[in-house]
Amino acid sequence: MSAIKLKIVANEPALQSPAPCNDALAPLLELKQVCKSYGTGKDKVSVLKNINLDIKAGEFIAIVGFSGSGKTTLVSTIAGLIEADSGDVLKRGQPIKAPGPDRGVVFQNYSLMPWLTVFENVALAVDQIFKDWPLAQRRAHTEKYVRMVNLGAAMDKKPAELSGGMRQRVNVARALAANPDILLLDEPLSALDALTRGLLQDEILQIWEQDKKTVILITNDVDEAIYMADRVIPLNPGPDATFGPDFIIDIERPRDRTALNHNERFKKLRAEITQYLMAVGMKKNLDAGRDSIRLPDVRPNTRHDWHPDNPALKTGPGNSSRPRYLEFSQLSKTYPTPDGNGTVKVVDGFDMKVKKGEFISIIGHSGCGKSTVLSMTAGLNNVSEGVIILDNKEIDGAGPDRGVVFQSPSLFLWLTAFENVALGVDKVYPHASKAERSDIVEYYLTRVGLGDSLHKKAADLSNGMRQRVGIARAFALSPKLLLLDEPFGMLDSLTRWELQEVLMEVWERTQVTALMVTHDVDEAILLADRVVMMTNGPQARIGKIEAIDLPRPRTRKALLEHADYYQYRESILSFLAECDHTH
Repeated sequence: MSAIKLKIVANEPALQSPAPCNDALAPLLELKQVCKSYGTGKDKVSVLKNINLDIKAGEFIAIVGFSGSGKTTLVSTIAGLIEADSGDVLKRGQPIKAPGPDRGVVFQNYSLMPWLTVFENVALAVDQIFKDWPLAQRRAHTEKYVRMVNLGAAMDKKPAELSGGMRQRVNVARALAANPDILLLDEPLSALDALTRGLLQDEILQIWEQDKKTVILITNDVDEAIYMADRVIPLNPGPDATFGPDFIIDIERPRDRTALNHNERFKKLRAEITQYLMAVGMKKNLDAGRDSIRLPDVRPNTRHDWHPDNPALKTGPGNSSRPRYLEFSQLSKTYPTPDGNGTVKVVDGFDMKVKKGEFISIIGHSGCGKSTVLSMTAGLNNVSEGVIILDNKEIDGAGPDRGVVFQSPSLFLWLTAFENVALGVDKVYPHASKAERSDIVEYYLTRVGLGDSLHKKAADLSNGMRQRVGIARAFALSPKLLLLDEPFGMLDSLTRWELQEVLMEVWERTQVTALMVTHDVDEAILLADRVVMMTNGPQARIGKIEAIDLPRPRTRKALLEHADYYQYRESILSFLAECDHTH
């Protein structure tokens, strides 16, 4: 992956800070027995409990946090946006009581003024903090940081004209322009595609190395944490969230993504951190009683071998030997150009045969047509050229034989989670008893971690919880073909790993044929029989297919320890890097 070259010029005078401590080894930032709760009485919930942390000036710390672990509360406490109930938050020995420009914060969402340009959004902060500077000096300072994040050419554009990655760069520039001592990054890259995320990781690292900032990064990506940080610290899920052990990342800098794939220390650290987090997740699942529900043995009427006289769920003979169960023949998709004067071919000649019961992962950079292929297979998007055949029948529209899960779930907000899933289950299991249908609904909702939210209305669920309902609904229908378009993209690592386990369990049990679009190389390898790599669009096509010859059933732990795993990983990463260079 290509790194962006940054233009760094001499620092302007920074804010006057307290005199540096004589002891060079004294921490810049200290958290001592920090506790924070929300609510009162019986509704009181302890979010952080006895948080202790020392950070030296110039250190890069990655805190691996999961949904509900209190990571944003932690960042907000250090930023001075909220006050701890007890304990001390100290910077250079002085308590932090309020926000200040010495701590620059970048959150996941893009908090920009939509009516201002890139330059004006950054200048807004500069003019406020450095109001005593002459206008020319303030303008030069603003321009320096806009150019530092490679937005010089977009300086006069407004946020609506920028991509998500560019908007996040404006946030980074604005935070850096305040010349902070500490840069607080609360999952700033999690909503971005893999290519944009990698480029911004490199930009942040180069800025950190040049400007000697102290950085605290909250992330749910273990690879990102190891690639960027000096130390990785897990924040165990709350209530009563506490820090796990420090993992010292003693890998020489600068770090190269391709070289890391061959680095034994990287592999060892990656396995240790992942296994620690998996153990945290396993305890959480046991506490939730997630394995207490069992599926009834009934077969859905969407299966080709279903018969009302034989509704038991059994794998029929020869189910995994049909080499052309799903076939794409010279599939292409053309769209009109925005000016209406021509056309652009997004997908060109996608050609592939899929066996019954096979799991296919499709991977590639944003804009390569992955989701377009999936939406045509779902019958939600017309085919321009070619044909798609499923179970000897041409696909010419949507149907219940295909279960689809998109990144954003579409639920009836006035219905409960149970009722949203039951709508489909009642249609495909009409022969089952009411109790059996209820067990099916409850099983899948419990498996995706919603056992205690069965009867909550969708409107009252978070986005992540709604996505779980959508995934449970697709699983529960046991379709001929399961289509998944980045279904775990909105979720944190721990939840994503849990749902990947659920997906593997369902696939092993039902042998449903599955097609999954993902940006995540590890997810692609973990789940798939074959990984299909697409070239960059327009006119995207299949560039390479990697057969994943790893034993099933698979576990993440076994995957990390398998001799061939890193070879598969390098093959896919190398292909994506080559596409990056030709982008």
